[in-house]
Amino acid sequence: MRRGQSGINCLLAVDKPVGMSSHDVVGRVRRALGERRVGHAGTLDPAASGVLVVGVGQGTRLMGMLTQDSKSYLAEIRFGAETDTDDAEGRVVREAALPAACADVDFARETVARLVGEHDQVPPAYSAISIGGERAYKRARAGEDVELPARHITIEGAMLISVAEEGAVWTCAFTVSKGTYIRSIARDLGRSLGSAAHLCGLRRTSSGSVDASSCVSLDDLDARGADGVAELALDPVRALGLPVRSLSEKERDDALCGRAISCGAVRVADGGRVTLVFGSSVVGVWERDGSRLRCVANFPAGVSGVRA
Repeated sequence: MRRGQSGINCLLAVDKPVGMSSHDVVGRVRRALGERRVGHAGTLDPAASGVLVVGVGQGTRLMGMLTQDSKSYLAEIRFGAETDTDDAEGRVVREAALPAACADVDFARETVARLVGEHDQVPPAYSAISIGGERAYKRARAGEDVELPARHITIEGAMLISVAEEGAVWTCAFTVSKGTYIRSIARDLGRSLGSAAHLCGLRRTSSGSVDASSCVSLDDLDARGADGVAELALDPVRALGLPVRSLSEKERDDALCGRAISCGAVRVADGGRVTLVFGSSVVGVWERDGSRLRCVANFPAGVSGVRA
């Protein structure tokens, strides 16, 4: 085994605490498990907390394949001021009076519910979107006037949880499509009410099929270490969300050598992907080509955690 490789190959859901970047979490997992091959899917800002899916060992190769089209959040939106970052970390760039109606729970509930649907959303200037090979936030920090094109997004669910501080703060639950910025929802909500608003708190409660109930804290991961990580691993089959093709030992050997195998009983459209499973591990992601399956990616050591 190479230096810095623990032999652990799995997916984990970490409950990222406020104040840490997603990269900080990766570093902490590396130290806890003694494994240098660690990556994450679906970046969370330092000011946000909640579900962060982490790949360990060969699990890192699944990061770009996970079904994370929908994400859910618990968001706190404060009215009265807009910031250059659209959250509480930024500089106030505009202030506006708080509409009296914001304190009316029925008004707030109906306003939030009307957000459900498709929108063209302008991302925050302080975002990780690349402009000419450079991150937008770097240009914004350098004083450039960053204007990003609108993106088509979907707010799949929007519900008011509570109203506080005489209407100045709304706590809302959102389920949104991939690429949606909750900061932008807060900003646009303020503008739509003739006021100003920014995001003052955010917690991701689910990412794709992974929710907060599957998460482990970093302190718990530190305490358990490499020896206790197996029981914390996510089921990679559920995380991938693809049809499953279980393999015999011979088929496993053929697959790991890159030889085409039959589709078997798995049902998938031509060109569609399937998860190859041997025992309790994912050993590949392949796609249908006629009556056969052909390799997209193989995981010779197996990504563990498959549950019946």
